[in-house]
Amino acid sequence: MKRRIITTQVALALGGLMLAGAAAAQDENKLYLFNWTEYMDPDIIQAFEDQYDVEVVQSYYNSLPEMAAKLNAGGVSQYDVIFPSNYYVPRLIQSGLVQKLDKSKLPNLDNVMDEFADPSYDPGAEYSVPYQWGTSGIVYDTNTFPDAPKSWSLLFDPEVNPDQPFALMGDGQVSMGAACAYLGKGYDCTNPDDWKAAAKLLLDTKHRDTFSGFTDGTPALQQIQRGVVRAAVSYNGDYLQQKQENPDAYEHIAFMIPDEGTEMWVDTMMIPAEAPHPNLAHEFINFILDAKIGAQLSNYIYYASPNKAAQPDLDEVLTQPPVLPSEADRGHLEFTPSLQGDELQMFQQLWTEVQSR
Repeated sequence: MKRRIITTQVALALGGLMLAGAAAAQDENKLYLFNWTEYMDPDIIQAFEDQYDVEVVQSYYNSLPEMAAKLNAGGVSQYDVIFPSNYYVPRLIQSGLVQKLDKSKLPNLDNVMDEFADPSYDPGAEYSVPYQWGTSGIVYDTNTFPDAPKSWSLLFDPEVNPDQPFALMGDGQVSMGAACAYLGKGYDCTNPDDWKAAAKLLLDTKHRDTFSGFTDGTPALQQIQRGVVRAAVSYNGDYLQQKQENPDAYEHIAFMIPDEGTEMWVDTMMIPAEAPHPNLAHEFINFILDAKIGAQLSNYIYYASPNKAAQPDLDEVLTQPPVLPSEADRGHLEFTPSLQGDELQMFQQLWTEVQSR
């Protein structure tokens, strides 16, 4: 009886190990992505699944703070590939939430444009690979503002826009950067005194009767399309996508890059430090870097490709403004600064004050 009990216990233990092993083996056939919403062509996912005989599981976030919070809450071991914007890359590296790339597993890395191959936010591109890039700018109703200046004054100067509703972006660094640029301090300002002046401008702007609120990207475009606001801040690719889908509604809606300067952003692909399937993650990143796949991705989501090999296959609309800024506008673009430590804490305090007062 005792021997039988022992045998049964061993059998149960072995059975458990076999089940665990089977689950682990099954899990090896899955890739977990954590991405912005509506930022991937489903056909690309299907093509990857077919080629590698795996299942891709996608989860989504709506903001970078949300992404970082989930990584810190255990997501670092739940996701294989994440898609943070450039100014979050150094934070993720410094906090140990991401791992270095094994470039020997990324033969398509040579397809990356030179300007993205050694970025300031990730020297040597040791941790990140560019996914898409674009700009932030002002979208506005040309019927309401037929002579709109190419300037942030359309939002910040009550004499230029005395009575028309408008919105600013809910991303604190974009709105603070815009205020800094308008004040002549540069979009990429980091001087504490400049930040304080920008925060005061934002507070003054926020208390104007025509201020509609802090509204991000696509929702801002929807508001301007419905006439809720007449000017707002959005992204060039979002604007183009909405315009392509609703040409009549966007006949009198334009996108501008203010001459005082604005954001050039790069969304990247990174592998969390404890990713369950790092080898498959490298396969996926290399897949996205393929010339044909890179072009297919941009043609689907209407943003600029950092893939030089993809350029011949891009739709014509992606080779001209607003997706590709003019040479003059390129001179007005800056990366959003990556803030850490005391600098980040001070910024967050100022932004919290702007939002709460």
